[in-house]
Amino acid sequence: MHPVILLKKGREAPLYRRHPWIFSGAVSRMEGQPQDGDRVIVANHLGEQLAWGHFHDGSIQVKIIAFGKVPPSDEPFIKALHAAWALRQHLGFGPGNQTTGFRLVHGEGDHLPGLIIDIYEQTAVLQAHSIGMHHERNLIVSALLDLPGLKIKHVFDKSRSTLPPQFAISFKDEYLHGGDAPTRFSEYGLPFHAQWDGGQKTGFFLDQRENRQLLQRYATNKSVLNAFSYSGGFSIYALQGGATQVASVDVSAKALALLEENLKISGVDRLKHTSVEADVMNYLRDNDQLWDIVILDPPAFAKSMNKRHQAVQGYKRLNALGMHRVRPGGLLFTFSCSQVVDNQLFRDTITAAALDAGREAKILHFLSQGPDHPVNLVLPETSYLKGLVLEIR
Repeated sequence: MHPVILLKKGREAPLYRRHPWIFSGAVSRMEGQPQDGDRVIVANHLGEQLAWGHFHDGSIQVKIIAFGKVPPSDEPFIKALHAAWALRQHLGFGPGNQTTGFRLVHGEGDHLPGLIIDIYEQTAVLQAHSIGMHHERNLIVSALLDLPGLKIKHVFDKSRSTLPPQFAISFKDEYLHGGDAPTRFSEYGLPFHAQWDGGQKTGFFLDQRENRQLLQRYATNKSVLNAFSYSGGFSIYALQGGATQVASVDVSAKALALLEENLKISGVDRLKHTSVEADVMNYLRDNDQLWDIVILDPPAFAKSMNKRHQAVQGYKRLNALGMHRVRPGGLLFTFSCSQVVDNQLFRDTITAAALDAGREAKILHFLSQGPDHPVNLVLPETSYLKGLVLEIR
């Protein structure tokens, strides 16, 4: 018998909207003694089953896997993976296409809360953000290998940094299937290397694919500064688009080394590129060169609400400095991946930065994550990446 989570009277309404989270404040009592990661049944105050999901003793107490009176089973995971793969095929991603690096599962956006799976050619990188999903990893690997046409040969588990520390200490990042996988993949025909073992995220910033392609269209005969460059995605697209000069700035020597590897296989003119190992804020403050296009794609400045004010101030300072480095009439591509900074707050922050910098700015584009990072309409948290393209005067 699975433990049962009974809701307070009237607190079941979000489930009828297919909201995938049950907050602790909605829970009346529990039947059984569920442990973190267990499959549990969710019922209304009368004991009628409404859904089932993974339990966690925290603010979000259950993440829903299946709605309705169906008993807990493996079937919803398999069905969701097949649906996710069908969508990516419709988007034109996967073997035989120009893009073989893409997100296959985007958590709640693909009805698998707590699970991220990114594909790099024949390697799947799995990242569990919940103990429950980590418990399901062998099932998930088996289902991945069975997806028709995906041709997965390697599965790497990179969950140690995303799981609760007291749980993650017992595990390491490792191959669950295969091993020593090739790191090369393609994005709209451009070759790149991913670095899932020891790199950031799952090995590459796949969510910026369409935004990099937009930059490529603007880069012809332009000078480009790519700040927080990591492995150089924006830089290589700019060079592919005909940029006259590109500088990539990152504080990590390891990231810049990966960028150099990507430059080698890209076929672009490497003489037009310069790598700079430096703190971005210091570089923008101390370097007075002007650029036709400046890209600001920092890591998340805040991951919780109590850090939001600090993050906003950081984004404002960064963007004011960045605007000073844009030649009049040039462009600023600026981003935030902090979930606690929503679109309106981000836009207001960039407005404040322009005022501080004494620059006039016009919004040309509103940017977001790629379509392989789908947004669950009832869960705005699945929309995390926000960006603007500004003309700076």
